Amino acid sequence: MNDRKQHVIKMAHQLFIDKGFQATSIQDILNVSGISKGTFYNYFSSKNELLIALFKSIHKQLEKERNELLIGQDPADMEIFIKQIELQMKTNRTNKLLPLFEEVLVSNDQDLKEFIKKGQLRSLRWVYRRFTDIFSEREKPYLLDCSIMLIGILHQNLKYYVMLHESDDSIHRVVRYSVERAVKIVHEVAQTGDQLIPPEFLEGWLPDCEQTDHSLQQKLCHTISVLKNALNNQIEGTKCIELLDFIQDELLHSKSPRKFLTESALSSLQAERESFGEEELHKLNQLVASYFDQIEQTD
Repeated sequence: MNDRKQHVIKMAHQLFIDKGFQATSIQDILNVSGISKGTFYNYFSSKNELLIALFKSIHKQLEKERNELLIGQDPADMEIFIKQIELQMKTNRTNKLLPLFEEVLVSNDQDLKEFIKKGQLRSLRWVYRRFTDIFSEREKPYLLDCSIMLIGILHQNLKYYVMLHESDDSIHRVVRYSVERAVKIVHEVAQTGDQLIPPEFLEGWLPDCEQTDHSLQQKLCHTISVLKNALNNQIEGTKCIELLDFIQDELLHSKSPRKFLTESALSSLQAERESFGEEELHKLNQLVASYFDQIEQTD
């Protein structure tokens, strides 16, 4: 995403926080961002599309930072999971997403409401999949139920806890407390064998979800993060980071990933291979090839 378009999203975001999404007009956005109406419609077909672009931009950054917490760590480490949940809660608070979500959900805009609904389901799927990293195969049939309960516990605990303790430590305490309660719930329901919603229903709720399996997605994110970290101290690495961002966005966020463009980006990275570890770059090439093989098999 170019800098000017990102600037428009940033300025609109502040307006949505200050005035509310419904009360903010496109003219308001034009005034604060300093662009023409033609430029706005070159970037977005509507105010709704701008809001969706805002949500996607925030989620993309969150996903990147969550994956970076896993680099070199054991996915089953509960402390890493707690840090990831804290990061998500802090991201929501910093960007004041909950009031925006609530405003959309009480509106009559079905497209936006459907987008928010699917976003909530994707968030649930992420918690469920992380639970499968942490808990045993014996407990897996109960992990969707427990994921739903954890999300509810988190939001309600945070809502009421901050009324009494508005501090920088509030999110940390709420997340740890809530996760510890969820762990006990997992063990309890696994022992009693009490299941409410079978996990198989989750993928049915997300018919447009990614066609590649979860483990391959995790490996892609991990490998791209390692390659980016190798460029952190290199001024000339900016172009390579943009190429890596493009590949990640194309494979994990696009409904129709473009193989030719992805392979072209990989070819450009190969020309800069001195900046990377050869092994990780080779691994990325293999993962991308596996990704498109899976897509072709499911078509």
